[in-house]
Amino acid sequence: MYGSEVRRYRNNAGMSLEALSGVVMYSRAHLSRIETAEAIPPPDLSEKLDACFGTDGHFGRLYGVARREIHPDQYRRRMELEARAVAIVHYAPFVIPGLLHSERYARAIFTVCNPSAPAGSIDDLVTARLSRRDILKGEKPARLSLILEESAITRTIGGPGVMHEQLRSLLTWVESRSSLVQVLPHSHGAHALLGGTLALWTLDNGTAVAYEESITTGHLIEDPEKIRWWAQACDVLRAYARSPAETAEFIRSVMEELPDEHHP
Repeated sequence: MYGSEVRRYRNNAGMSLEALSGVVMYSRAHLSRIETAEAIPPPDLSEKLDACFGTDGHFGRLYGVARREIHPDQYRRRMELEARAVAIVHYAPFVIPGLLHSERYARAIFTVCNPSAPAGSIDDLVTARLSRRDILKGEKPARLSLILEESAITRTIGGPGVMHEQLRSLLTWVESRSSLVQVLPHSHGAHALLGGTLALWTLDNGTAVAYEESITTGHLIEDPEKIRWWAQACDVLRAYARSPAETAEFIRSVMEELPDEHHP
């Protein structure tokens, strides 16, 4: 529907793909793939289309539906709930969570996890991943409290340049109006959340939902008792984690050990 609407408004306006490309700053080939539903729209395209055609948020609303189609069926419920979150508590032991991925970091992860996937498929996965960050923006962004293990910062993914870029991006989220990031030192040792990734969402209706993820599976949990126990475990980790200021200092120290491809 998104693609057909782009074509319909473009044709009604008497615009060629080349002309539209010059307005929205995406290539003719890319726009053609969007019109034929071969590619998911990039996050910033809808606003440009609405401005171009004067459609008052029409493409923005369509994008809210279209961006979920790239996800397998078993993850769509997860995406729908995350999009409704007003507060998120996230524990991540091994990699930086998808909500805060840079484009190249996300691409590196998808490529290593899907080595035989065609380039177009990886492009769509990356676009879908980056679109999730929308909930942390706007006038009423969801509040993110993120607890990372040290290994999520020190493990180089995609090469030094990609990792340097990702850590530079992460620094902007360490303490912002919509986020707080803390790193748990290895010296803390064992704790209750070892072995998996956990997200706790407070939804717009006040209910709480948890998502527990391992290497190949993920489970939505709506049992209030389990969610309460996990929330308490996250509170403990936050108490033992580095402060935001100390976290930023730690991230910078790791960055100093990585060559910045733009500043050798």
